[in-house]
Amino acid sequence: MNVGVCKLSLRMPENASLKDKRRVLKSLTSRVSNKFNVAVAEVDNGDKWQLATIGICCVSNDHRHANEIMSKVVAFIMSNHLDAEILDYDIEIIPVS
Repeated sequence: MNVGVCKLSLRMPENASLKDKRRVLKSLTSRVSNKFNVAVAEVDNGDKWQLATIGICCVSNDHRHANEIMSKVVAFIMSNHLDAEILDYDIEIIPVS
């Protein structure tokens, strides 16, 4: 079993309040979760209006498949979510025995 983990740092320059941030993150997390069947949650920068860090996780029986899913999630966010830009991301595949 392999666990794919991705940590994404996002910037949302048009947000003027935490309410705007929640709206953007709710849309992004639900779309990613529904499209790729992964777990998504905000994990840091909860009190900053224009910054967010989200964690994404998937479980697979194949190392390459887990990496492919995480890469597709990052590409999806880069290409389809114009109100949130990716500042940095880190993908890690953890083998579990």
